[in-house]
Amino acid sequence: MEIEKDEPECLGGRRQIVMNEIGYYSLIIALLFSVYSGLTSVFGIKGKRGEVIASAENAAMCVFFFLTAASVALIYALVTRDFQVEYVWKYTSRSLPMSYTVAAFYGGQKGSLLFWAWILSIFSLIVILQNRKKNRDLLPYVNAVLMGTTFFFVILMVFEANPFEMLRHVPPDGRGLNPMLQNPGMIFHPPTIFLGYVGFTVPFAFSLAALITGHLGDVWIRTTRRWTIVSWAFLTAGNLLGMEWAYVELGWGGYWAWDPVENASFLPWLVGTAYLHSVMIQEKRNMLKIWNLVLILLTFLLTIFGTFITRSGLIASVHSFGQSSLGWMFLIFLAIVLAVSLILLTYRLPDLRSENHLDSFLSRESSFLYNNLLLVGIAFAVLWGPLFPMLSEAFRGVKITVGPPFFNGVIIPIALALLLLTGLCPLIAWRRTSVKKFFKKAFFPCILSVTGAVFLYLSGIGPSYAFVSFVLSIFVLTTFFLEFFDGTRTQRTLSGEGYLKSLWTLVAKNKRRYGGYIIHLGVVMAFVSFAGNHFNTEKQITLTKGESFKIEEYTIRFDALSNYPTANKKRSVIATLTVFDEDRRVATLFPEKSIYHGQDQPTSEVAIHSTLEEDLYVILAGHKKDMVTLKVLVNPLVAWLWIGGVVMGLGTVIVMFPNRRRQKKIKQRDLGVEKI
Repeated sequence: MEIEKDEPECLGGRRQIVMNEIGYYSLIIALLFSVYSGLTSVFGIKGKRGEVIASAENAAMCVFFFLTAASVALIYALVTRDFQVEYVWKYTSRSLPMSYTVAAFYGGQKGSLLFWAWILSIFSLIVILQNRKKNRDLLPYVNAVLMGTTFFFVILMVFEANPFEMLRHVPPDGRGLNPMLQNPGMIFHPPTIFLGYVGFTVPFAFSLAALITGHLGDVWIRTTRRWTIVSWAFLTAGNLLGMEWAYVELGWGGYWAWDPVENASFLPWLVGTAYLHSVMIQEKRNMLKIWNLVLILLTFLLTIFGTFITRSGLIASVHSFGQSSLGWMFLIFLAIVLAVSLILLTYRLPDLRSENHLDSFLSRESSFLYNNLLLVGIAFAVLWGPLFPMLSEAFRGVKITVGPPFFNGVIIPIALALLLLTGLCPLIAWRRTSVKKFFKKAFFPCILSVTGAVFLYLSGIGPSYAFVSFVLSIFVLTTFFLEFFDGTRTQRTLSGEGYLKSLWTLVAKNKRRYGGYIIHLGVVMAFVSFAGNHFNTEKQITLTKGESFKIEEYTIRFDALSNYPTANKKRSVIATLTVFDEDRRVATLFPEKSIYHGQDQPTSEVAIHSTLEEDLYVILAGHKKDMVTLKVLVNPLVAWLWIGGVVMGLGTVIVMFPNRRRQKKIKQRDLGVEKI
């Protein structure tokens, strides 16, 4: 009878063991197929054997299949609470909500490596399907690079970070996910960052293929244009989602602390942004070929560097995975990629000479070049943050960290110069612009900027970085308005349509140009929000029930303190606060402090009342019976950062839409058909 009673549990255990074995052996098979696919791609093109190249592409599809099987096996272990799997025990528990249980797939180091490799296998499959009938000279090398990168991540899992590693005994429950990760940001932020990181592997692979084959025109750039934009968009969204997550979860009142891992995700965004601007010069004027290749190679290297920072354990951060043996492997991979890239670049230098040169310092090409130099300058300063502690420890034996004062002091002036350049660029034409014409176009934006500066000064905003940021934002917004207004007026004159229809037609006919302006409009909104940090107000106060206090225009009254258990927490303490603006009740806030199962330290859940003008940000810092200690901040203009992110997303969608007229001209050019 006992055997019959235990049989279902025994069968369930066997099923779970089988799934884990499927997962692990799928990794091994994926490893073998990635090696086969990479090698046969090269051998096939060297021997000009189409069937061998086709076999390599089929093997890449098999890599996708087996990595999908491994991912499904790990997710199955997570959702069935198979705590004999060390990864499941470490990052889940029986009380953990299912959404966070599934998100634990990429919540730990081993799972995140599998997630990375799986995304890369999906992207590799898409690249192969997209290029079945084009780019056949490039594709074998592209596939070899993609499979080589996949091989690196899979070999880490097979030999060093097996996500299917089993414990000797089955624990009754898991340790659970870190409370700071139990936030909706956990569902959205890591996947978007990963999609951005992994997406840049595709243009990197095409750039190496172009260097190997000697096809150094703009074909590889046009082929990967959408890959680059989508990757950049995901990286942008990932950084913004991470900022929002830090803002609502960490309870310190800010959203960016110049943390080393934050910096590591910011670096490829900066260099990738420089690349997106720079390639337009190559497309328009056939210039900066070397520079564009360097930028995309650096972008990929920085995505790997960011992964190294997170997983090496060399940097202390709330975002890192702690001590690990994987750091040196990432360094070896970085060194190999850098060496191969430099060798290929050096070999192809004679073929990468520009066919044209800058005609004038007052030209669109020059403004993009200045933009590049400023972005790379910011990237260098940001890179110094995570590098300096490692270098100081290596050479002096003392780990010295670089804090926010350094970054703010160095980066803010460069960023303001970048903001100014954003407004100047629309005023300048390609090739050259006369000084007289430039000043004529800049006259009205300058007048409005000076007027705005006087108004700000009279309003009590004295000279500061915030003051300069506001004035430059007025200048940039005015130039954008004039671009849209003049273009719409011209379109209306030509077509006889109404203003709204003419605006729609204008944007539809010039998606890259006006979509880019919309993206930059979102960037200006972000600058306005950053400037608002200069005017933050903070107070900490202890109140008894019924007492109130005033901060800025708000009056906050403490009404009640609730204490109760919840499903995934041992205990939650929530303060009830009523907020008045003058005599008008505007909100009821519930700042919270909780202790989760398996955790000793309490976590804070902040309460925020947000308007377009400012955020009222309340933290429950401490509590006793009928008494609370509150930390309250008034953070101006924070909402414009999130609105700016949405606007940037809208601009990206517009830029992504195909321009059929442009595609037709490019196709005719590639086919050698001259339009008469």
